[in-house]
Amino acid sequence: MAEMTVELVAVERRLWSGSATLVSAQTTEGEIGVMPGHEPVLGQLVEGGVVAITTADGERIVAAVHGGFLSVTAKTVTILAESADLAEDIDVEAAKAVLAESGDDLEAIAVAKGRIRAVERA
Repeated sequence: MAEMTVELVAVERRLWSGSATLVSAQTTEGEIGVMPGHEPVLGQLVEGGVVAITTADGERIVAAVHGGFLSVTAKTVTILAESADLAEDIDVEAAKAVLAESGDDLEAIAVAKGRIRAVERA
């Protein structure tokens, strides 16, 4: 099966990199699925979105991402997020607490909702 190189990077650290067969991400234009050989594209990630990566070994990596960009070439996908958390590292109860306490802080609400969606999709 064809593979592509994928990097998931947040401002503070690289979360994951390796070979993958599929990447899906939520962009401001809608959800996009990327397979090896995809036409080049640059997309803006939504606030509080989810990125899912199917590795070459068939493992599924899911992350909550907040803002940033997705860059696609025929052989690479680079996800540059303002902030990101792997679903396996997310504390759902803490995210729910943020939702309950955020009031009208739209950014905090978007991040918390994205974290909860990432865990649900993992």
